[in-house]
Amino acid sequence: MPEFRSTRRQFLQTAATVGGLVATHSLINVTRASAQSPAKVNMQLGWLASNGILGEVVAKAKGFYAEQGVELEITAGGPNVDGVASVASGQAMVGQTSSSPSVMLARSAGIPIKAIAGGYQKHPFTYFSLAKDAIREPKDMIGKTIATQPTAYILARALLAKNGISEDQVTLVNMGADMNQLLTGQAQAVTGWLTNTNALKILGDDRVDMMLWDTGIQLYANVYFANDKAIAETPDVLAKFITGSAMGWGYAKENPEEAVEMLVAAYPNLDKASELEAVKPVLEFSFGETTKADGWGTMNRANWEAQLKTYADLDQFKGSVPTVDDIMTLSILEATADIRKKVG
Repeated sequence: MPEFRSTRRQFLQTAATVGGLVATHSLINVTRASAQSPAKVNMQLGWLASNGILGEVVAKAKGFYAEQGVELEITAGGPNVDGVASVASGQAMVGQTSSSPSVMLARSAGIPIKAIAGGYQKHPFTYFSLAKDAIREPKDMIGKTIATQPTAYILARALLAKNGISEDQVTLVNMGADMNQLLTGQAQAVTGWLTNTNALKILGDDRVDMMLWDTGIQLYANVYFANDKAIAETPDVLAKFITGSAMGWGYAKENPEEAVEMLVAAYPNLDKASELEAVKPVLEFSFGETTKADGWGTMNRANWEAQLKTYADLDQFKGSVPTVDDIMTLSILEATADIRKKVG
């Protein structure tokens, strides 16, 4: 249908918001089990496998999914995989998107998906500068040139608005594939994910970090989502998958080096030394004060409400402005609360 393709194209142009670096978009196709067989779950990645699925790899290797009656298969994706459309159409039951705004923008475009869990409690998106001209807080951006991904311009605009800084006080330019603009002085800051430790090495000990989260724009990352039909008709399968994933991430938290061994064994193209460096920040974003109280994968309505307001204030919704209940549900988290809190 032409109308749907147009809406979807419009969504894809904006919904990648902060997924440019090390984003792992996943979609999970679930076949309900019979009484004698496990539910077969195909986890189709929208991109190459990375540490964003560390917990899932561990859960598969340790048999946690099997304990829940789930048989998991992980399939790597690529640039032409449209995870949101696959989940919306029912080809896949669950997806994982790198950034929470993708869910809000999809819903505004009429795509029937909702977030069911948050993998990273804080988004790793960060502004990187050097000590000689450090940007430690938003006001330090005034008069500076910031190189960022085109899809992340909206984040810079949101940051500036949140902190009362006029957009004409900061120069935004497109960021290249690496950190070169910062190193050569073409820009005073570049952007990326703190979990991408390999790419950040070139900045050395003079690197200064300003996380988007700390500026007041608080997004979730690695968000799990499902379509409305799956949430209504197969909540038990969703709960089994989330339970297995929670157990896998919990095991990784307690045994990070072993978890990396499992990840590299499953995906030999990954560099073990780099993954050992990255596992600490990956787990720090997955666990924190919120998970201590409410368990792995937790989300809260207030955070989603704040995200909605930020995007609505900047006129980012091309369709209707969704409500919190349109974009997220706590039902699967509530159904899995006991086990999630044990590993939180």
